[in-house]
Amino acid sequence: MRLVARSLKTVVCTHGIEVWEPLSPIRRRALRGADLVLAPSRSTAEHVVEQQGVSADKIKVLPWALDPQFEGLLTVQPQPVPPPNFPPGRVILTVGRWAESERYKGMDTLITTLPRLLPRWPDLQLVIVGDGDDRPWLEHLTERNGVRRHVAFLAGLSHEALSACYAACEIFALPSAAEGFGLVYLEAMARGKPVIGGAHGGAPEVIEDGKTGYLVQHGDAVQLATSIEALLAHPEVAREMGARGKKRVEEEFRFNVFAKALKKILREQCES
Repeated sequence: MRLVARSLKTVVCTHGIEVWEPLSPIRRRALRGADLVLAPSRSTAEHVVEQQGVSADKIKVLPWALDPQFEGLLTVQPQPVPPPNFPPGRVILTVGRWAESERYKGMDTLITTLPRLLPRWPDLQLVIVGDGDDRPWLEHLTERNGVRRHVAFLAGLSHEALSACYAACEIFALPSAAEGFGLVYLEAMARGKPVIGGAHGGAPEVIEDGKTGYLVQHGDAVQLATSIEALLAHPEVAREMGARGKKRVEEEFRFNVFAKALKKILREQCES
C-alpha cells in the first residue's frame, strides 16, 4: 500500500495475546512501520514495546468500550429473559471462548474451586457461556471434581440471551492470566454485577480491586474461593460493588466516549 500511496497513514489496533509474543519478522516490520499503534490497555502497550520493538511514542492507549448493540439491550423493554436451561439459585457466570490454546483464562481453577464453596452454599451454580475445542475437557473436569450438577454449559446464545444471563447472575468471574482488556468485565459491570478477574494483563485497568470487584492471582483456587465467599456472604457489599462498576462503565466505557477519543486521534493524524 505504501508503494502505491507514499503519503498513506496507517493506524494498527492491537488487543492482547496476539502481540504479547514476538510476531514473525514481516508482521513485526509492518507493525513498526505504522504511523500509530492503538492498544486497549497500558499492559498491552508495554508488550508491544517489549516484544515487537515498537517505539513508545508511536503508541496510544485507547480503552475499548461497550458494543452499542449491547448498550441498547440495557434499556430495552421488556427485558430479555435468560435461556430455559439457565439454572436457579445463586449463579456465578463466566463468558469466553474455551479453546485448548487459551487455558490461561482460568476456567479450570473456577471449576476446581466449587467443592470448597458448595458445603456452605449448596444452591450455588456456575454457568459457563461459550464454546470451543476445550469444552469436553472442561466437562470432564466437572465430573472429576464431582460438581457436574452445579455447572451449566450454554453456547450459541443470541445477544439478547447473553445480556439476560448477565442480568440474572449474582457474580461474574473470569480469573484469566492474560486478558488484553476484558470486554466481558465491562458487560457484567454494565449490568451492575461485581466482577472477579485475574490480577494480570489489562484486567486491573478495568476492575478496581475492592471497589468494583476483586483481582486474584491466576491459578490460586484459595484466593478465588475467598473472593467468591466474600461476595456470597455479603450480598449488600456485592451490590455496592456492582453499582460502582455500573457507574464507572457509564462514565468511562460508553461507546460515545470511545468514538469521541478515536475521532480526536484520527483528526490529529490527518492534521499532521
